[in-house]
Amino acid sequence: MKMTQTGLAAAAATRRRFLTATGAAAALALTGALVDTRSARATPLAKPDRRPLFTLGVASGDPLPDAVVLWTRLAPEPLAPLGGMDQRAVPVQWEVSESEDFRRIARRGTAYARPEYAHTVHVDVRGLRPWRHYHYRFRAAGQISPVGRTRTAPAPYAALSSLSLAYASCQAWFEGFYTAHADLARRDHDVVLFLGDYIYEFGLDRGIRPGSADPHALREAVTLDEYRERYALYKLDPDLQAAHASAPWIVAYDDHEVVNNWADEAHPSAPPAQFLVRRANGFRAYWEHMPLRLTQLPQGPDMRLYRRLRYGTLAEFSMLDTRQYRSDQAYGDGMKPPGPETRDPARTITGDEQERWLLDGLANSRARWNVLGQQTAMARLDTLSGPGVEVPMDMWDGYEASRDRVLGGAHERGVRNLVALGGDLHRSVASDLKLDFTDPGSPTVGAEFIGTSIASGMDGVDQDEAGRTLAAENPHVRFHNFQRGYVTCTVTPREWTVDYRVADRVTTPGGTVTTRTKLVVEDGRPGIQPA
Repeated sequence: MKMTQTGLAAAAATRRRFLTATGAAAALALTGALVDTRSARATPLAKPDRRPLFTLGVASGDPLPDAVVLWTRLAPEPLAPLGGMDQRAVPVQWEVSESEDFRRIARRGTAYARPEYAHTVHVDVRGLRPWRHYHYRFRAAGQISPVGRTRTAPAPYAALSSLSLAYASCQAWFEGFYTAHADLARRDHDVVLFLGDYIYEFGLDRGIRPGSADPHALREAVTLDEYRERYALYKLDPDLQAAHASAPWIVAYDDHEVVNNWADEAHPSAPPAQFLVRRANGFRAYWEHMPLRLTQLPQGPDMRLYRRLRYGTLAEFSMLDTRQYRSDQAYGDGMKPPGPETRDPARTITGDEQERWLLDGLANSRARWNVLGQQTAMARLDTLSGPGVEVPMDMWDGYEASRDRVLGGAHERGVRNLVALGGDLHRSVASDLKLDFTDPGSPTVGAEFIGTSIASGMDGVDQDEAGRTLAAENPHVRFHNFQRGYVTCTVTPREWTVDYRVADRVTTPGGTVTTRTKLVVEDGRPGIQPA
């Protein structure tokens, strides 16, 4: 489906029909076939529940100077409908402490785990102090949750001397153990970014984990209950729980939180009206299971998730959504030569409104480092060895005009120290961002660090044939690796230092994670150097 003006008008009409629908499909997407929320009374459990309630751990996210979101879910039977809970709202007490022993309580209160939200809890804790570590926990039905550790953002104009962050993506549960998450949890990070593919929606035809052949893993997620079940399956992993509990997370989704390679209202699996119901299901389950604010609660098939977070004057993060507003993939998707469609200025990967928001924000930023947290590769990636060019239509290569407007716009506005972080490739790729990728002598306007997958792709190898081709055909590529892992960064006013952490194996437990390479970008010098 190519989004011509006629197509855009039809898509808008489809969306209006969805939002005004009274049929069963739309009702299921919006409510999950639960009772009317007004009939769900907020009452304590009739008697103490002896089953463990906090089976999916705790999390925090989207830190502000005075606030952070706390998350948990009551799920005594995580893979059962409603997590084994009934259709009552349950009061859940929460506490935030300046000390790990909870003797110095900073804030406390009561939230409600409601059935319409799968008994998840999202607490937007306000009145905290900037750039402080806190510990938090929940209590319900006589049970106490695991303790999480979080940190607020610094004051808006604070001059930080350093920032430690990690980012990760692509954690196919069935293809490996979360060895990288275990390593991430052991290291001290101020914040963690997760850049997409938190779950994989498709049913399994293989899997190396115990339980990979169980029905909850074999089914493709389409309904709201199935997406909820998939998140529960992933969140049962102790290493993922430890990583969430170690630091606040800032999250973005990619395609598999709904279905592979979806684009706005288009996917070959269903007509737009049906696909919007599935998208609403995926969005609803995503919000329910992430540490996101109530203001980000989806409205049917729409969710405003692009946002900006500041870390004093040191760094500003523009978190992008490159799925919900994009044009359909050029030339039917896949690996294709670039052409008139990829260069068509009417096609977009961000949508016009988000693109304006991004460029205006970059122009007004006073941060030393300006960071794009987004899903996939911006740099050109020619995947064809020898003469000719083939690039991935699902990535920024398939939306060259969008890329030119963003990178050219940042260059014209004099944006300082542009750094793009991404995932999706299941491989580590570090690239200089060029004004013109066809000209090696073109100005470098930023640096891009694509992180590999947590587990997707199984063990991998240090170098494969595809990686050797990327290095040979793309002179702006500075580093490549095809193992599993994540990325950790140390940011100072002078340097942005990147450690690519890779696991020797993920297909069996007990793998070892080490630093494969260390790269650096210097303040005022837009290019990647060896550290």
